[in-house]
Amino acid sequence: MAQLFEPTTLKGMTLNNRFVRSATYEAMASIDGTVQDPLLECMAELARGQVGLVITGHAYVAREGKAGPRQLGIYADAMVNGLKRLTSVIHEHGGKVAVQLAHAGKKGIGKGEYAALGPVDVLDEDGTLQARAMTGEALRETVLAFGDAAERAVKAGFDAVQIHSAHGYLLSQFLSPYFNTRKDAYGGSLDNRARLLLEVYEEVRQRVGSEFPVLVKINAEDFLEGGLTVAEMLQVSRMLEERGIDAIEMSGGTFDSGKLIPSRVGTSKSEEREVYYRSAAAAYKKEIQIPLILVGGFLSFSSAEEVVTSQLTDYVALSRPLIREPHLVQRWMQGDRRKASCISCNQCFATLSTEEALHCPVEKKEQAKRAAQ
Repeated sequence: MAQLFEPTTLKGMTLNNRFVRSATYEAMASIDGTVQDPLLECMAELARGQVGLVITGHAYVAREGKAGPRQLGIYADAMVNGLKRLTSVIHEHGGKVAVQLAHAGKKGIGKGEYAALGPVDVLDEDGTLQARAMTGEALRETVLAFGDAAERAVKAGFDAVQIHSAHGYLLSQFLSPYFNTRKDAYGGSLDNRARLLLEVYEEVRQRVGSEFPVLVKINAEDFLEGGLTVAEMLQVSRMLEERGIDAIEMSGGTFDSGKLIPSRVGTSKSEEREVYYRSAAAAYKKEIQIPLILVGGFLSFSSAEEVVTSQLTDYVALSRPLIREPHLVQRWMQGDRRKASCISCNQCFATLSTEEALHCPVEKKEQAKRAAQ
């Protein structure tokens, strides 16, 4: 029977336990995306906290693919030395680290020559073009940008790469019929909508080689009328499996999905609200053989243990709980199995625009109260 705290091997990468830090935007890089000391300390804390695999916040592979200020970048060779510092701090504490390769698509914040791109033209209410439809040349350049970024990841010493195809970013936009209404070879049928993701994967695989772990993050479903469904997710997972992907992380929702966004509010109210994508994971396990990393609402040790021992998933991924408690996995490992202190309020995301960047403001206030007593 699988256990949470046993070592596992994923495509030659040995992990000390089955916990994964799901990619979480830190806003701790410089304006141009290069690594800064606060990001290094964030990574070191996660490694010291005994997280089996740390996945960085989404790193943009092209200037037009930037999603937010101070986002980590991997779009230029000049960034490799800083990225080496990042991998080193994880390895110094015995951890493993993957970089999440990402492109914001229509959600890009760039201007001028780096303006946002997406499956189709996007206009705001007054008719101003917010994002332009990608041409054949732009699609080819984007595929190459992912490949270039993967090569930089290997040079920087990452143990794996993860391709971000969830949450309504570029590759997720192409997969989803809600966002993708193209009429060419990249729109319409699922085979067409999956084409860009598969081209990106094949380019990345060609660059990193057959023995380097390549992961993909994908939505269980979009929770949008006319969006990606569980049935389509399973078909795309099968396409990736046939091409040699090493693991899939299952998430869900987009920032247009109302209450069913990727980070839901109110999860902490009851254990029954945890494990957002349980039914989709069960369907995946019936049809797909490659390892599953499951994220979405985990706060209780009992929930994490149950999904692993029942073989609903192979790995448990955490995001918000590790913002408040980067040493949560270590605490559970040492026998303190109390629920994570995260209250799933999403106040942490409001800190991304502050000088301190990503942190839990609730914990910060409580620390201040304790210090004053």
